[in-house]
Formats: sequence, C-alpha cells, structure tokens
Amino acid sequence: MLRYLLLSTVIVIGTAVLVTAWVNRDLIRIKIAAVYARVPAKAGASSAVGPGPVAALRGDAPWALSALPECLRQTSESAGSPAYVRAHLPPNAVQVVPPATLVYGDCTITIAGDEAYVRRGADRLRIPPRVRFYRAAGLLALIREAPTGSQLRVYEPARH
Repeated sequence: MLRYLLLSTVIVIGTAVLVTAWVNRDLIRIKIAAVYARVPAKAGASSAVGPGPVAALRGDAPWALSALPECLRQTSESAGSPAYVRAHLPPNAVQVVPPATLVYGDCTITIAGDEAYVRRGADRLRIPPRVRFYRAAGLLALIREAPTGSQLRVYEPARH
C-alpha cells in the first residue's frame, strides 16, 4: 500500500512541476534570452572605466568598401557567374586601369594589379585578388572573382 502512495505522490508532484513549467514557459524563455552587454559611455560623459581607443580595422576584406559608409554607400550586389555579374554592371561603366588611386571622402583606394588597398584613418583593409573596379555616372563598381563565383558590388559616394 505504501508503494502505491509513494507512486501517486511522485505522479502528482511531477504533474505539478510540468504544469508550472508550461504556464511559466514565456518567463523562463525571457530569462534565458536575457544577456548582459557592456555599453560604452556616451560622448562627454565621464567614466572611470570608460572605453579605450577603438581598434583599427585591418586585414583581408572583400567587403571593405561596404564597411566604410562614410565614404561609399553600397547600392546593389549581384553574385553568380562572371558573365552574369558583368551583365549587371551599371550602364556605360568603364574599367579603372591599375595602377590607380581613387579618393572618396577620407577614404583612399589604391588599385595595384588585381588587388586593392583601402585606407581611412587608422583602418587598413585589403581587397584580395581578383578584383576589378569600374566607374559609371556617379557610381563605383567592383567585381571580385573567387573560386566560389563572382560578385559585383555597386557604390555611390556618401553625401556629407
């Protein structure tokens, strides 16, 4: 008899726990999803801990121009075969023949052979080989060919 009493107690308590968890599932999910993130102090605010200097961007970056919206803003992107992306170049686009240096705002793009180097302040990014640049009316386009396919990105100069 004691055995049946213990078994029924376990069943009742287990059911109560499951029902409680089911009813409070949204609260549990919110607690799990909450994370703590440090937020740097606002400009002009004094802080003893305050954020340090911002690290400069460095390295290989096929997306380098997209990371610098103060200089150029990406307007479109196409990916696929070389013929497909060339068909999406802006009308009347003319290839920029290397070596060349392009300046947009405080960004300098140095095209050397089939790669390019982007400088802005302390940022130093390299657009890895096989990249070609094109200019069209108020636009800059680049086609980068990689073993996985070709990619076209079209940019317009940022308005200040």
